[in-house]
Amino acid sequence: MNDISSPPLMSDPLDNSGEVTLTIARPEITPDYVTIAGLVLSLLVIVIAILISQSNASFFDVPSLFIVVFGTIFVTSTSYTWDELSKAGKIFGQSLFKRQTKLSVMARQLMDMAVISRKKGFLAFSYLEREISKDKVLADALQIVTDGYSGEDVERVLSQDIDALVERHRRSASIARRGAEVAPAMGLIGTLVGLVQMLADLSNPDSIGPAMAVALLTTFYGALLGTVVLTPLAAKLERNSNDEAKIRTLILTAMSSMARQESPRRLEMLLNSELPPDERIKYFD
Repeated sequence: MNDISSPPLMSDPLDNSGEVTLTIARPEITPDYVTIAGLVLSLLVIVIAILISQSNASFFDVPSLFIVVFGTIFVTSTSYTWDELSKAGKIFGQSLFKRQTKLSVMARQLMDMAVISRKKGFLAFSYLEREISKDKVLADALQIVTDGYSGEDVERVLSQDIDALVERHRRSASIARRGAEVAPAMGLIGTLVGLVQMLADLSNPDSIGPAMAVALLTTFYGALLGTVVLTPLAAKLERNSNDEAKIRTLILTAMSSMARQESPRRLEMLLNSELPPDERIKYFD
């Protein structure tokens, strides 16, 4: 039977000479082409439908755009603080990008770190700072462990970090969803403004048709902004938040296990319980 403290590994982070080696995959932030393509193609479908229609109607009106776009921004802003809005702006930009870190890759990195801490102690990580610093989230979590905090303290601190992350993203998504609710309403308000102006000029029958078309454009812009842009953006923010929370949960599980000096075999089981079936790892033979 193998000794639980030094189980056979598929890829031992300690070479034959006992030298500690560790490879950390640097998280890559790449454009989320699916989101970008979805937005572009959605708008393109609408534009094509307009262009091939048998009509000479104009679908561009500056006052209508002004009411819908700026009205949506200002009305939505009244529901939140400036601090929430400024943070949301940064997170909105991040929704068009995604962090390329596979859960299975992160799990294997954490297993390597657990084996190193088990065999060489936390002091060994002082020689690996350059490699570990490739992933700031991982480096910050490891710093808490190497500072000597107990497993319970590590788990509590990292859990609070995850909760704060999820809450920030939830608020940003709620701003987008609030905007998606406001945009169609602002479109309706713009339409009512146009109808009032049209009814005030009924003495000129020739202007009724064009005026009605312009009035309806605000409803069109509001539906477009809310349905095509803001609602998918909110959904993407929530999805990105869940993905980031999964990564951080794996880190929490590993760091609290290392702080308790538990067996790496137990950590492998705990990590696999957090991973989807197709991402689960088999670290030991």
